[in-house]
Amino acid sequence: MENGKCQEDTPKELYEVPPLIKNISSVQVAGFDSIEECNEEIDPPNNPSTLRIGNVSSSGVQSDAEFQLDNHRRKNNVSLSMPPSPVGVQLSPKTVFSTGERIPNNGTSGLAALEKPQKATLFHSQPIPMGSTFEDATRNIKAAPHPSISRLKDRRYDSFKTCSGKLARQLTILRGKSQQQIRPDETEAQEAVIENNLPAERYFAALEGPELETLRPSEEILLPDDKTWPFLLRFPISSFGMCLGVSSQAIMWKALASSASTKFLHLSLKINFVLWIISIALVITVASTYLLKVLLYFEAVRREYYHPIRVNFFFAPWIALLFLAIGVPPSVASKLHPALWYVLMTPFLCLELKIYGQWMSGGQRRLSKVANPTNHLSIVGNFVGALWGASMGLKEGPIFFFAIGMAHYLVLFVTLYQRLPTNATLPKELHPVFFLFIAAPSVASMALANIQGSFDNASRMIYFIAMFLYFSLVVRVNFFRGFQFSLAWWAYTFPMTGAAIATIRYSTEVTNIVTQVLAVLLSVIATVIVGSLFVTTIIHAFVYHDLFPNDIAIAISDRKPKPPHKNWFQNLRNGNSESQNIENFLKFSDPDSKDLEACVGPKTSEGEDGNVPSSSDQPQ
Repeated sequence: MENGKCQEDTPKELYEVPPLIKNISSVQVAGFDSIEECNEEIDPPNNPSTLRIGNVSSSGVQSDAEFQLDNHRRKNNVSLSMPPSPVGVQLSPKTVFSTGERIPNNGTSGLAALEKPQKATLFHSQPIPMGSTFEDATRNIKAAPHPSISRLKDRRYDSFKTCSGKLARQLTILRGKSQQQIRPDETEAQEAVIENNLPAERYFAALEGPELETLRPSEEILLPDDKTWPFLLRFPISSFGMCLGVSSQAIMWKALASSASTKFLHLSLKINFVLWIISIALVITVASTYLLKVLLYFEAVRREYYHPIRVNFFFAPWIALLFLAIGVPPSVASKLHPALWYVLMTPFLCLELKIYGQWMSGGQRRLSKVANPTNHLSIVGNFVGALWGASMGLKEGPIFFFAIGMAHYLVLFVTLYQRLPTNATLPKELHPVFFLFIAAPSVASMALANIQGSFDNASRMIYFIAMFLYFSLVVRVNFFRGFQFSLAWWAYTFPMTGAAIATIRYSTEVTNIVTQVLAVLLSVIATVIVGSLFVTTIIHAFVYHDLFPNDIAIAISDRKPKPPHKNWFQNLRNGNSESQNIENFLKFSDPDSKDLEACVGPKTSEGEDGNVPSSSDQPQ
């Protein structure tokens, strides 16, 4: 122990340290187990003979020889178990062996020790700190895990995973874990099994807006709305719109470099090659990310497919592949095998049998109910396939898809043009989607020209329809002011690029200064918009991190919200017309009168009956 203080002054004497004690270092740790001498005298009655050197207390061990305290250097590591207090301690006769020497102790030297003044010490307890830095750091990590780790362990997302709560519960039981051992949060997550095949009316009841992406105030979602969800749950199928915009640019620059009407620009096909490579990289990135979502969160993908609006974007990946096939550089392949056309058009046929059948059969997914500009994506694929198939020399297949696409485009065009009462007005953020009106007629004019072998009158009529819709949207500048960036902006790129390509094709048939300038102007506008959106998308994705917000549309509950409790007294105060009529009837009726129908209002000061004021005139 440390810092002993004596009560009486005693002369400094040197004592010979026993061999065992001599091997123990008392200065191993500074300030610990050390002895400080002082000149205070010891009161013999209160301080029995005790000698404590280092951490060793020996009572009654005395020798006539003088103790020699030299060096106190450690020679051997010796561990001794000592009593907590030296008061009244008498060592029992024992023999301690250390370094080959024997120290006898017969217990009789304690009386001799009382005859000599001793150096008293005060003993202070110094607890040794417990734990370690590594254990403390591990405990802190367990107490405050990283947010990304917590999000991965959140059981509330299990309902949207491929292995849902039912399978997790079965695996838990197979591991030998009883129901009582399951934590409450695991039980809630396992019981929150969602209904995957939601009916269309549930989407219309829970969501609002033309894209059905805004949650109604009375609805609740299955996922936390105050936290950022995992990235795959926030990655929508509409991200393939970026692939459509960039891959269509590759086709446009190929047409500019190879068309006779634009030879004066002296453009190289290297631009087409670079854009085509970028398009392939973008398609692979988006497709692999969404494929990972299919593997890990299949239930979320299923909900997107049953969404009345999102289902149209399932055509986008296949349209992007068709664009890559049309825009392939001549240096890579001059002509692709016709079998590839049948492979890529098979998904279109399967999806159209599903979607077009719902449009015609009625119900909540009938066209008049779900009509939206994004429905053009299900139409454009037919014309793009017909365009590519006709350029490869095919006949029957391109005509088939062109006829199917034209029939449904006319129905869709009329439905959207009327804006039936069931369709809400598009908000500002979705006004760019109106440019999808241009995409179908632009591609259809080129597809019909390839089928007929020339840009004839029918193709020109369809092309003129596309140009009229294009300029009717461009002149409305207010459509493009005062709203923030979103993925819906990519709806500008693909249709405007398609209009530029159709104009290049038209200028080849009708070559003059007007058509050539128009082709160059539309191509420049489309290129500037695609480049600006591409840079803006990268900034919002990697700098602002707000490109993919929580996808509320896939997290709606399958249960209808409970209707609010209707209080008849509140209805009476809020000016309900029926309640007010009843109140006025009872208030102003004359019990002596036989004509109760005449008592419909209060009597005026002149004694005439007044009319019952309307609900809008009643004071609130």
